[in-house]
Amino acid sequence: MLLKRHPQLLTLSIAQALYWSCAIIGIALTGLAGQRLAPWPVLATLPLTLLVAGNLLAIGRLAGWMQRLGRARGLQYGAAMGIAAGLLAAWSVAHAQFWPFCIAMLLLGGYQASAGFYRFAALDGVDAQHKGRAAAWVLAGGIAAALLAPSLAIHTSAAFDTPMVGAYLALAALATLAILLLQGLPASLHAPMTVPANAVAITRRRLWQRPPIRQAIVLSACGHGLMILVMNATPLAMHGAGHTLASSTHVIQWHVLGMFMPALVAGKAVDRFGAIPIAWLGAALLAASAGVALTGLQFWSFLLSSLLLGAGWNLLILAGTTLLAKACTPPEASQAQALMEWANNGSAAAMSFSCGVLIQTLGWHAVNVLMLLVLLVLAIVLVRGPKR
Repeated sequence: MLLKRHPQLLTLSIAQALYWSCAIIGIALTGLAGQRLAPWPVLATLPLTLLVAGNLLAIGRLAGWMQRLGRARGLQYGAAMGIAAGLLAAWSVAHAQFWPFCIAMLLLGGYQASAGFYRFAALDGVDAQHKGRAAAWVLAGGIAAALLAPSLAIHTSAAFDTPMVGAYLALAALATLAILLLQGLPASLHAPMTVPANAVAITRRRLWQRPPIRQAIVLSACGHGLMILVMNATPLAMHGAGHTLASSTHVIQWHVLGMFMPALVAGKAVDRFGAIPIAWLGAALLAASAGVALTGLQFWSFLLSSLLLGAGWNLLILAGTTLLAKACTPPEASQAQALMEWANNGSAAAMSFSCGVLIQTLGWHAVNVLMLLVLLVLAIVLVRGPKR
């Protein structure tokens, strides 16, 4: 059994659940907090954009820490940033301070960046025939977060006189639990990631020039960027359409279930049928999500669209991660993984900024039209790229 041979998969899956519980709190509340605290309406989504920017800034530093100090230590440093983010965000909301809240989101981006390496840590030491299932085990940890975190966000948000303060304090508490959990990772993940002395140095530019690696990165980046675009826009669009905070939190819950439930079967499907067919299915689900969203502003259309959005993201992330793992050698893995995470979060930053502009100017429908246009580019990559 895979879990018996690789017990770190369960630890990383629980750590993923803790991170995504924090992320759901951020998804449900940060856009609304930005609207409340921003000095000008156009800055309402700036905290969400800075969250992605913080992710980008932290990736290289975290990769270096993991290389020198071990995977576990780098992942713990990321969770420490989550603690600082939760505490500062709670203080900022309590005192109606917009710019400190923006700094908190930068720090939360560092925690997000470290969580992006969980699935790569899961692949260490796993044979090629089971890499899809290993990555899927980690992603499946988000199911627990989807079931528990929305209720946690709603109840803790009302725990203090100032709304949302308690939710951000809960975020800091969850990140503290993650640090303690990650201490229990196997010794191999606490050791520095050594590269053989005779390994040929390779730059990220040369990695990008290899078609299988480039295809893996584009698949993952498109899926992640589109998910961020629509996920950030959904609470704002629902609020503008007159839906309540409880309704938008319920939709986000189903979105996150969509993000992680497919992992129960998708990992085995990737290992059996290959990553490319699964990537096609993921793109089709994202197109279906946009189609449902364009039908109107009813609660059911937001819910179904968000569910399909999450499922499409899951399949593209799993396909891209598995392709990357099989396309590079162990000495190249650290560089290639950092390159994928930069691409993922660079596309997320661009889409997050586009979300704010589109929602404030053209509205919800424009967000989904943009998703369809990006999916056309993704289809070209799949058609013209390597088939295996």
